[in-house]
Amino acid sequence: MSDRSVVIHESPGHEAHHPMLQHHFDDMEQQKEASSLGMWIFLITEIMFFGGMFAAYLVYRHSYYDAFVWGSTSLDIKLGAINTAVLIFSSLTMALAVHAAQLGMRKLLIFFLFLTLVFGGVFLGIKAIEYKQKYDEHHIPGHSFNFEPVILPNGKPHNVDQANAQLFFSLYFAMTGMHAMHMIVGAGLLSALIYMAWRGKFSASYYTPVENIGLYWHFVDIVWIFLFPLLYLISRVHHV
Repeated sequence: MSDRSVVIHESPGHEAHHPMLQHHFDDMEQQKEASSLGMWIFLITEIMFFGGMFAAYLVYRHSYYDAFVWGSTSLDIKLGAINTAVLIFSSLTMALAVHAAQLGMRKLLIFFLFLTLVFGGVFLGIKAIEYKQKYDEHHIPGHSFNFEPVILPNGKPHNVDQANAQLFFSLYFAMTGMHAMHMIVGAGLLSALIYMAWRGKFSASYYTPVENIGLYWHFVDIVWIFLFPLLYLISRVHHV
């Protein structure tokens, strides 16, 4: 199978008809514009969804500052930083996959899509390790939740309000869990793209699905770029 396996058919008296052109569109350009518009509208709804979660987190963090700071400092910043680097590299490989699709380079497209999928799997694996740590530390919200007293720099123990700490971890798991679900969906989409590319469905004249799923993947990466400093980095100063 060659890198350029999609053939455009022509019939006498008619303009060239692309095999991937849907019947309700006049041409490939109109189909591409409609598909891109639909993806951007979807991403706008996602921005509003995550924006509401970010706003809720900031409001509660302001109201229960100390409990949220103690909760934040209990997170593994090294694992969070590694995951941030992993997603940045995955955005690069996704961009290279789109570029390969634009050039009609099938093998290179499959390679970069697979590499992006691997980075996504690494991210989810590290996140699973973090969740296991929180489980072992009894930081999962619920009847077994227990945030141990922290030791201040002067050596004195400080009791953290359990209800407020539990609120922090509820938001932490809600936000990172929803992000992880989007990563899993993205992994499924990447798998579908790899299969389609292997079947020779894409060419330099048709790569819209690769471009749109690339936009989705970049959006999920950007969400984590906001989540990482919001949950792990900002205001790690205790007022007690």
